[in-house]
Amino acid sequence: MSRNLQGVIPAIITPVAEDGEPDLDLLRKQTEYLSSSGAHGFFVGGTTAEGAFLSTEQKREIFKLVKDVSNGRQFLCLAALQPSTAQVVKEMHTLGDLEPDYFVAVTPYYGEKDQPTILEHYKTLAVESPVPLILYNIPGRTQSPMTVETVLELSRVNNIAGIKDSSGDFVFFTRGFLGDYPESFKWIMGEDMLDAPALLLGGECIVTGLSNVRVEHYINMYKAAQEGDAEKVKDCQRLINRYRELFTVCPPVKLNAAVKAGAAYYGRATRKMIMPVMNLNDEEYAEVERILAALDK
Repeated sequence: MSRNLQGVIPAIITPVAEDGEPDLDLLRKQTEYLSSSGAHGFFVGGTTAEGAFLSTEQKREIFKLVKDVSNGRQFLCLAALQPSTAQVVKEMHTLGDLEPDYFVAVTPYYGEKDQPTILEHYKTLAVESPVPLILYNIPGRTQSPMTVETVLELSRVNNIAGIKDSSGDFVFFTRGFLGDYPESFKWIMGEDMLDAPALLLGGECIVTGLSNVRVEHYINMYKAAQEGDAEKVKDCQRLINRYRELFTVCPPVKLNAAVKAGAAYYGRATRKMIMPVMNLNDEEYAEVERILAALDK
C-alpha cells in the first residue's frame, strides 16, 4: 500500500458514548466501513473528529484503534490541533511512538498570527516532527489564514509534505496548486464542495468529513478522475452536493453534528457530540433522517 499522499482520505468522526468518552466499538465499525469501502488514508483527530476537544490520551486511544482496524490498508495522518508551537511539539513528541505516517498542524490560533509567525511556527514543527508534516489551512476556525507565498516558501522546507486547504477559497488553492513548488509537495483539497474542481485541475488527494456518511461516492469520483472521465467526476460531485443538504438542518456551528448524525443514521455512530451544546435536537435529526431516506431511494 502506498504511503504517498493521494486518494480519498476520510476525516474520521469520533463516536461518543453515553458517558461522554469515545465509543470505541462504534469507532471500530466506522473505521472498518471506510477502510473496506476503499479509502486510501485516514485523517485522525481533525476538525470533523472534534480534535480540539480531545485530550492527548484520547487521541492515542483513537489512533491506536484506527491503526489496528486499518491494518496497513491505509496511510494514517494524525492531527495535533494545539494553539501554540510549543504545545504542538509536545503533543507530537508524546504521540510519536504511535508512528503515524504524517502529523498535521494548524496555524497558531492564539496570539500573533502574521505570516512571519506562521512561517516560524511551521519551520520549528518541521524540525521537531518525527514524521513528515502536513500544513492545515482552516482560517474559518483559526482566524489565521496563510498566504500562497507563505505556503510556497514552506513547500521547500525539509520534512513538510503538503497542505490540507480547508479555506474554501478556490482562488487560493488554484494559485498555489499552479505555483512553483517541489513535486513531492502535495496540495490536498479539504472542502467537499470543491473536490471535483480540484481533481479536474489535476489534484491527487482530498480529505473529506462528509464521507463519514457515504464514502462510496468519493471513491467513485476519485477513480473517475484517475481514468480521465470528467463527466463522471462532475456527476459524483452533484450527488455529493445533495448529501451536503445535511448542513441545512442546523446552524453552521453544528455542521460536524450533522455529519455525525448522518453516520448515526447508518448505525456507525451516536448523535452525541463531545460538547453537548453541539448536539442536534430531535427536530434537526428528523431532517437528517428525511434527507438520507430520500437519497437511499
